[in-house]
Amino acid sequence: MSYGQYMFTIDREVLPEAVLWWHNHPKFKETHLSTAVGTDERPLNGHFVYMPFLNVQVEPFNMDKNYWVFLRAYMPADDPSFPSVAAKLPAALWIEREVKDLLGFNPVGHPDPRRLILPEDWPEGVYPLRKDMDYRHSPMTEPKVEFKEKPEGTTLVPMGPVHAGIEEPAHFRLFVKGEEIVDVDYRGFYSHRGGIEKTGEGRLTYNQVLFLAERICGICGYQHSVSYAMAVERLADVEIPDRARYIRTLLLELERIHNHLLWVGIAAHLVGFDTGFMHAWRIREPVMWLVERLTGNRKQYGMNIVGGVRRDLLDYRKEEVLKVVKQIREETKKFLDVALNTNTFIKRAEGVGILPYKVAKAYSVLGPTARASGRKIDVRKDQAVKTATAYNEVDFKVPVYKEGDVLARVLVRMDELFESIWIVEQLIDQMPGGDIFTPIGSLPEYEEALGFTEAHRGEVVHYVMTGEKNKVYRWKVRAPTYNNLPAVPEMLKGYHVADAPLIIASIDPCYSCTERVQFVDVNTGRVKVLTEAEFNELSIKYKGGVF
Repeated sequence: MSYGQYMFTIDREVLPEAVLWWHNHPKFKETHLSTAVGTDERPLNGHFVYMPFLNVQVEPFNMDKNYWVFLRAYMPADDPSFPSVAAKLPAALWIEREVKDLLGFNPVGHPDPRRLILPEDWPEGVYPLRKDMDYRHSPMTEPKVEFKEKPEGTTLVPMGPVHAGIEEPAHFRLFVKGEEIVDVDYRGFYSHRGGIEKTGEGRLTYNQVLFLAERICGICGYQHSVSYAMAVERLADVEIPDRARYIRTLLLELERIHNHLLWVGIAAHLVGFDTGFMHAWRIREPVMWLVERLTGNRKQYGMNIVGGVRRDLLDYRKEEVLKVVKQIREETKKFLDVALNTNTFIKRAEGVGILPYKVAKAYSVLGPTARASGRKIDVRKDQAVKTATAYNEVDFKVPVYKEGDVLARVLVRMDELFESIWIVEQLIDQMPGGDIFTPIGSLPEYEEALGFTEAHRGEVVHYVMTGEKNKVYRWKVRAPTYNNLPAVPEMLKGYHVADAPLIIASIDPCYSCTERVQFVDVNTGRVKVLTEAEFNELSIKYKGGVF
């Protein structure tokens, strides 16, 4: 497909064997099932396509030897089904339920065929990501829910649908005996925004889609922006200028620094160590001021364009960057010296929420959550990023711990923060001159490629299949929480209800990234999406009451 990306077209009957062969191969120890793409190609060839793809790690942290594998299986229009692999590989549990919901594919033999993304009251036979469904369609039926049966002898303790600590919609149903959690049911996707993919497909040009990509997440939007841009640049067979690669990498690492500080502050708050929360966010703030000076925005930088970056890094800003990261290093060391010697913090984190290595691999867990369980994975070093970023030209270590508990997840992130500071210092010292943008003309039609980055939560991937007239035929986005969240029930079992908020937060989840509000007239079915100003006016008018 492009450098380091290979596609195999196979019969759908052998999909499980093919996925398991790659995933479990003894020579590819840290290979993981990244996600899968479902595509409606009936307008092109009369078929549907289901395509899992794996990040194949031949050698840890060697981007010249590792690669991506895509397993493409065609399905007839009148029978879009394939044998499920989820019973043998938990990493496929959500992937297969997603394509069932959004495209109507049937994963035969799936152990949990309940709906995942669509609400249970969504009408049968209506599939949002099929090409013949209008993106404005909003069907209405009678509300209903499907929950997992409560195990015998347990008591239900609900957490949600609004998370107490993170204030996003997610519903954890804890089944407990006394205070011990013995089983968990999770229901999410209350603010699913599949409409972003639907809007990007066939309606926008490839550069317009970039605007949407950066708004997928409120705090790691630049990771999504770079991932999408990388995919399109690979389709265009373009290497961006060296200076643009360095500027991108600088912003990616500054984003990682402030996100790790944000998370450790939340973790401190959840264990009652609010002094730590306040210090972590105080230390973080100069990074936010810095990126605003570099880009014009605290978040959603608007710096990327397919082919490079929009604005140059002015030379006099280099000293300011170095001054800020030096300050962050010194103040974070002082903060950790206090936090790691505070019993309130350590006793609540050590030995809690353990995720064993084998479980982390089975669920294809990513990022610091995986590395805290002994997995040696980091897409910055594992896969070829040299065409879009500069990680191949800087030196840094990837911290890995084996304990798998909340404390290990704290330590991995803090170690990463110091490595990011070191990366930033190297980038400033080695920053090349030259152009910041390579013009891109027309894209080839109906070709496919993957873009990826290592966000502070883990691997972000954007799959792009081009269409006609420089538009996108299929765009698939997978954020790292998608892979990490299914493993949380395994992390909760055996621990106390009081531990649940911290264990859940320890993966640094992003449930919906951006919430939205729409009004539906139940009599006519007409839908109106409220703007921020309109919603604020309603909030003032009704003062939190019922309307």
